[in-house]
This record gives sequence, structure tokens and C-alpha cells, in this order.
Amino acid sequence: MPNLDALLAANRSAVDELITVAERAQPNWNTPRAPGKWSPAQVAEHVARSLEEGANVVAGRPTRLPTLPSFIRPVAGFMLRRIVRNGKFPKAKTNGAMNPARTSPTIPIDPAEAKARLQSALSAFERECRARAASRQPVQSLAFGTVAVEDYARFIELHTRHHTKQIPS
Repeated sequence: MPNLDALLAANRSAVDELITVAERAQPNWNTPRAPGKWSPAQVAEHVARSLEEGANVVAGRPTRLPTLPSFIRPVAGFMLRRIVRNGKFPKAKTNGAMNPARTSPTIPIDPAEAKARLQSALSAFERECRARAASRQPVQSLAFGTVAVEDYARFIELHTRHHTKQIPS
């Protein structure tokens, strides 16, 4: 398993790539790539929310991410580890709190605002991952159960890369 520093560097690289792709998409910033799909602004907002909520999960704070029944968490945890092992993020629907509605007041107005929001969220995620690793305690997720901080960091990186591909270049 890669060390946490390498995983956090991969997360930073994934966010930097998302920012670069988002900047190129500025002419179509609020235009969904297809009917029923998200605009670049909405993708950036979703990823920023996932980083913020990921930081909350890692820190053990309340989160807007889904809470699964305790008997389902081992299955979800197995799926997370499979995603981490295969390096592929599956198609899935997000929960309501993570869905960036077109009228949401937190949708970035332009790529520069998205960049600031993503970098701030990533910094919080990195800080919480380092603190969790220093405590030598695993992440306790209400969706995935007990997860190694390294696996959770890799999962978030793959999530970011998955959504970067959804922004037309």
C-alpha cells in the first residue's frame, strides 16, 4: 500500500488536473455536457463537497454523506477496497446532499472561485488524513465501516479523477 504522503500527493495532482480542465471549460461553465448531466461548475462543486465531507468523515465529525445500516457497511467497505485495488470508480448516483442543484448558492461562479474552493477543501482533507494517520486509528465511516486512512484517501482521489473525466475539454 502506498504511503500516505504519496496518496495525498496523488489527491493534490487529481485536484490540480480538475482545476486545469475546469479552467479550459470556462466558456461552457454553466452548461451541462448533455441533458441530465452536470455542468463543469456543478462537477467542481460536487468534488469540493466530497472533499469537505471526506475531511469530516476522517476527523470523525458529523457528515452529510450517507449513513448505511450497520449490517451493510461491511459490504460497502468491501466495495471501497475493491475500487481502491482496481483503480476504477464505478458509475453511481450521489445522495441529495452531495448533488449540486443548479440553483445552489455554493456553486462556483467561475473556475477561479472553484479553484479556491477545491484547494481549501483539499487542504482540510489532507490535514485530517495526516492527523488520523498520526493517531494510528482507522477511519470510522458511517457508509463503509472501518477503513484504513490510506484506502479512504485513494478512494477520494479516484472519485476526483472520475469526475474530471466528466468535464468536456
